[in-house]
Amino acid sequence: MTAIPPDIPGSLRGRLTPDRPLGDLTWLRVGGPADWLCQPADRDDLAVFLASLPAEIPVFAMGVGSNLIVRDGGVRGVVIRLGRGFNSVTVEADGRIRAGAAALDAQVAKTAAAAGRDLIFLRTIPGTIGGAVRMNAGCYGTYVADRLREVTVVTRDGTVEVLPAAALGLAYRASVLPEGTVIVEALFDAPEGDPEELAAAMAEQLARRDATQPTKDRTAGSTFRNPAGFSSTGAADDSHELKAWSLIDAAGLRGARLGGAVMNDKHPNFLTNAGGATADELESLGELVRKRVYETSGLTLEWEIMRVGEPAPDKGQTGQPDT
Repeated sequence: MTAIPPDIPGSLRGRLTPDRPLGDLTWLRVGGPADWLCQPADRDDLAVFLASLPAEIPVFAMGVGSNLIVRDGGVRGVVIRLGRGFNSVTVEADGRIRAGAAALDAQVAKTAAAAGRDLIFLRTIPGTIGGAVRMNAGCYGTYVADRLREVTVVTRDGTVEVLPAAALGLAYRASVLPEGTVIVEALFDAPEGDPEELAAAMAEQLARRDATQPTKDRTAGSTFRNPAGFSSTGAADDSHELKAWSLIDAAGLRGARLGGAVMNDKHPNFLTNAGGATADELESLGELVRKRVYETSGLTLEWEIMRVGEPAPDKGQTGQPDT
């Protein structure tokens, strides 16, 4: 277990918990413990904590675990989980929306819409603003990169910085931030809109999502990124019109099962804990899907779900999926 200097816990106004299981903090409900789980009270508390933490101790920031597999052996170092001190949502005088990193994407969309500001693409994205920014989340043709103005971060050495959106290198489901940097706030440009029309559009989005995605099952959202396709000349095409679910379906893997892990029957790009799955079963099924899709299509699926931590030390030999 990672050692923490004895003077650090007493200086934190928030909570620092040793050997904290993380499974109950993720949507898939799997995973081992963090050496330490830090829940800072606010931005200043986080900055002081990171500044005092020895540089060799790794730091991982997690939100509500909506797009995450924590491996069964747990996470070494410190996991940062932001809470109430980081979930405010305000409408600025100029109409921009300022949101804490722990604010739920759906709540940001609803707050903005009530004020006549359009961030409705966030309404059906699971998770928090910090995660949405880090992965440049998007839906229905709009991405965080289209609306993000700036972010406030706390770096690994405890420095608070405000960065323009351009500094994040936002790309398809990706960003560039130094290791250990924690996003604490984001500022969005939000076009004007009629509150009633925005509310109606969000209701339509929710209905469309519920009709096509397994929203009542234990998933972590889309498992794999939609791959870039190829133009008629054979050149790479970044439109991402090629869908991961269709490649999985064509490979005969809709409903594929490994232990308690299943590629969902309703939408095969949703890796699902159907009951009693381990993190190893979930990740192993995903890797088997990647292998089979490559064999049938020649395309390599890239994980959209983040996987962190170490496998269980007694992990056995993984079998083949039932299809």
